[in-house]
Amino acid sequence: MPLLAALDHLLNFLAPAAGVALLLVAGTRVLMRKRPPALSWRAQAAIFFAVGAAVLVAGLVLLGRDGKMLTYGALVLACASSQWLLLRGWRG
Repeated sequence: MPLLAALDHLLNFLAPAAGVALLLVAGTRVLMRKRPPALSWRAQAAIFFAVGAAVLVAGLVLLGRDGKMLTYGALVLACASSQWLLLRGWRG
């Protein structure tokens, strides 16, 4: 596989993690204005992207195929859980 094709496949594989990370950061900034942000938006997006990429790779390894809805559900759940931890949601 040529280098550009491999790069295209990699970027398309990681695109859902990037999209969820950016939407989660933007949604938090809009919907939770009264709460001070735990980290800068770039740091939050990087954390959520890393968590999301790890979930996508785990889904590929465990299920043997990319693009399963179970993997995307786990992606959303993992990123939301990461946001809850960053905002210290257990404190109420």
